[in-house]
Amino acid sequence: MAQILLKDLRKTYDQTEAVRGINLDIEHNEFVVLVGPSGCGKTTTLRMIAGLEEITDGVILIGDRVINNVPPKDRDIAMVFQNYALYPHMTVEENMSFGLRLRKVPRDEIGRRVSHAAGILNIGELLQRRPKQLSGGQRQRVAMGRAIVRNPQAFLFDEPLSNLDAKLRVQMRTEIKKIHQRVQTTVVYVTHDQVEAMTLADRIVVMNHGIIEQVGTPQEMYEAPLTRFVAGFIGSPAMNFIPCRVVNAGSGLGVRLSDDITLALPDVQADRYRGHVDRPLIFGIRPEHMTEQRQHTNAQQIDFSCTVSVLEPMGVDTMVFVEIDGTEVTARAAPRSVSPVGAEMAFTIDMNNMHLIDPETDRVI
Repeated sequence: MAQILLKDLRKTYDQTEAVRGINLDIEHNEFVVLVGPSGCGKTTTLRMIAGLEEITDGVILIGDRVINNVPPKDRDIAMVFQNYALYPHMTVEENMSFGLRLRKVPRDEIGRRVSHAAGILNIGELLQRRPKQLSGGQRQRVAMGRAIVRNPQAFLFDEPLSNLDAKLRVQMRTEIKKIHQRVQTTVVYVTHDQVEAMTLADRIVVMNHGIIEQVGTPQEMYEAPLTRFVAGFIGSPAMNFIPCRVVNAGSGLGVRLSDDITLALPDVQADRYRGHVDRPLIFGIRPEHMTEQRQHTNAQQIDFSCTVSVLEPMGVDTMVFVEIDGTEVTARAAPRSVSPVGAEMAFTIDMNNMHLIDPETDRVI
């Protein structure tokens, strides 16, 4: 079993806590992505799993084995780095087989493993080339091949696509997902790119300031964030956050965004928010849930108007920027439906997909 378990894991540099007592259970064959901004502790956590950083406190287990004091070479894991770290004087085949040759693996077995990995990665025709003869994407495949031939219990990826151009990153994301489907092994993958996290992960671990903010599937992160940080980090473009108050509106409740805009809360959510009437809150809505005005019969879809301040055509969609009571807000609209800059535009907002956040705790209510 290649289950990885982190218990109260901490890492301190002098007086700075880089990782502050995190707990995480990564299942056998699961693809888990650690995501967050620079300095959140994700790479430090990965390096502690790999044995490249000393643990200040806590326990790491792979299977039933505590590996805190086990040297990296004996942890039965393989790591793929941001830089490819290929030996320039060796061929692709020699780079991929180097670790196996150090371990005195029989030559026939080395050949079989290299050939198998090259087939998975579609680099069979590159085996006799040297790194300088390869593109960035090909070099990354070779680095992955060097890890695959090890047949480890787990793969650790440290921002492996960050050196590639945008188009190649998209292609390599797909390739990595295909490889994981073929090579059923536990994967821990670090990135700062939430799109990578959403597209690759079985589960996402969002980190911030050395702690885990939330763990869940990509859809759970998108639909049910627990904190303002997660709500704003996951999703592109980012969620809108608008200061608001919950107010009594007729027989129900409403969310007042400005003197001119009060949005009726769905009746099914009234009990949830009744205790927060007249308190300062933050209204969260994703741009895709605020669109050009559309025909609807759903009471949870509400129409209102704002003045367009900026338009950003994106091809299939146009991002429409408006201002609500001093806060810039982004909507996603069909290109042919948008009003010109400076004109009023009617929008439909889906209140089934809104969130209310307590500004004192930054937690979603």
